[in-house]
Amino acid sequence: MSVTITAADINKLRQATGAGMLDCRKALTESNGDFEAAIDWLRKQGQKVAAKRSDREAKEGVIIAQTTADHKSGIVLCISAETDFVSRNPEFVAFVQSIANAAIDRNAQTVEELSEVMIGNEKVSELINDKLAAIGEKIGITRFERLNADYVASYIHGANRMGVLVAMNKHEYEAGKDVAMQIAAMNPLAVDETSIAPETIAREKEIAIEQIKAEGKPAEMAEKIAIGKVNKFFKENTLLAQPYVKDNSKSVAEFLKSVDPELKVSAFIRVALG
Repeated sequence: MSVTITAADINKLRQATGAGMLDCRKALTESNGDFEAAIDWLRKQGQKVAAKRSDREAKEGVIIAQTTADHKSGIVLCISAETDFVSRNPEFVAFVQSIANAAIDRNAQTVEELSEVMIGNEKVSELINDKLAAIGEKIGITRFERLNADYVASYIHGANRMGVLVAMNKHEYEAGKDVAMQIAAMNPLAVDETSIAPETIAREKEIAIEQIKAEGKPAEMAEKIAIGKVNKFFKENTLLAQPYVKDNSKSVAEFLKSVDPELKVSAFIRVALG
């Protein structure tokens, strides 16, 4: 059964990948309308496709990343809005900050818990509904996460458009800030290759093999070359293997070792608008 490919489908794929309209139409046709399969199809043809990221929460809104006073815990909160007029309004930023403060003070762990937190005489959920009515835009909590560790660093980038938390095993303020800025700039998928899901690695390898075959290289070479491409994928997409942005002669892992041989990063959270 053939699937109808609409102009909206094509435009959505084009926006996500940067590929041309004709290529997007063909990708969707070849993939029977499956969006993720169409992205893979484009990549298998050797096209440079923007990496799919799960940290994009909304087009507009305010993101707050902050920690407890002792840096043992941190939260990242995204409250979405419909326009940048609201997102950039100082009163709305202060409103989101008040909810973040309450999340820290009351040790909220989930969106559900945060929604029930009282600020004054009202629950957070009620305050959000009040704000929605007042400004006439749909707003809501689109992301709320907490990170706990021996030391948590936080970083907010670009007028509250991105927030980063980093979990470390030692209290290193400057290193924590530098690693958080690295994550903001380079957008890694995971801390290291062991943190990447096996199915993601298998997918990257399959795409690499298809790319190599499309270039006309013999099948017996494809496996060997694909391993090299997967290793390159790790270097570009895992935090510790990435070149350190402040000194690209060393990796992030080497930077951490230069600060303290025992300094480790165990987890991070990156949330962005866009």
